[in-house]
Amino acid sequence: MAMNRIQFQRGLSMPEFAKRFGTESQCAAALEAARWPNGFSCPRCGGAGHCVLRGGSCKVFQCNACRHQTSLIAGTVFQGTKLPLTVWFLAIYLISQAKTGLSALALKRHLGVSYPTAWLIHHKLMRAMEQREERYVLEGQVQVDDAYLGGERTGGKVGRGSKNKVPFVAAVSFSEEGHPLRAKLTLVPGFTLTAIAQWAKSNLAPGSTVLSDGLACFNAVIDAGCVHQPTVVAGRKPKDLPEFKWVNTVLGNLKTSLSGCYHALAFRKYGAQYLAAFAYRFNRRFDLRTLNARLLLAAVACSPLPQRSIRAADVHC
Repeated sequence: MAMNRIQFQRGLSMPEFAKRFGTESQCAAALEAARWPNGFSCPRCGGAGHCVLRGGSCKVFQCNACRHQTSLIAGTVFQGTKLPLTVWFLAIYLISQAKTGLSALALKRHLGVSYPTAWLIHHKLMRAMEQREERYVLEGQVQVDDAYLGGERTGGKVGRGSKNKVPFVAAVSFSEEGHPLRAKLTLVPGFTLTAIAQWAKSNLAPGSTVLSDGLACFNAVIDAGCVHQPTVVAGRKPKDLPEFKWVNTVLGNLKTSLSGCYHALAFRKYGAQYLAAFAYRFNRRFDLRTLNARLLLAAVACSPLPQRSIRAADVHC
């Protein structure tokens, strides 16, 4: 079997990470560069002239024009943290480099913090991933399938009607050569024409060609200006359906990731974040060395997320 160059590409090694981000000053410099790549810009008036106030644990910038003061971490996912930046940067590195995901318990042991702290860091970074993924839509040829988080409870209803199952749409775009490009894993209220039409308008580019099984609800992608090409599966196994190879591969990898990494997760409440984190890493697999820097940019662009807003996550289904 030929070697998969994507799988065997060189990533950012732990010694290299420690050399670049091993001290607080190095992390602060990297955070400042990520937040203001062209130099400081006042969040209130946009002015560039500023002075730096000393005395705290984190840099505070004061705008010369409007006198507004902002700290290095204000307005980012790091806002309000009492942890050193080195801890946050290590968390970003570990989460971005973990192909199959990283549980909060494992993160706790790596960072040397309490479990609630590790859980909050994990969810803040997953929310940053989710917000980043919302910016992109799939285009070209797209394979879609219906899927579920959870399973049947003992004595409960089996199949699609199980109350312990949360539905989501799995979609993968692929190139003309048949190689997978991007994936979208999105929770939906159910597999109805209305829900799929809304999903398609938010996640597919008009003109895309959608390949699906015979589930009737996927006809609604036509409402988003897409071409629909259904294939009746008729009980065939995934291995006998080459037209759905990549969406089935992604779903298999997702199942392996969730079952191998987490003993339990509140998928009904936080499922969107876990799915987005998996898709975020999959969609950036072509350049593993930049994953760390790109997640830092996502964290900088993400608005502050206090614990109460994380805990009050919407129940999607």
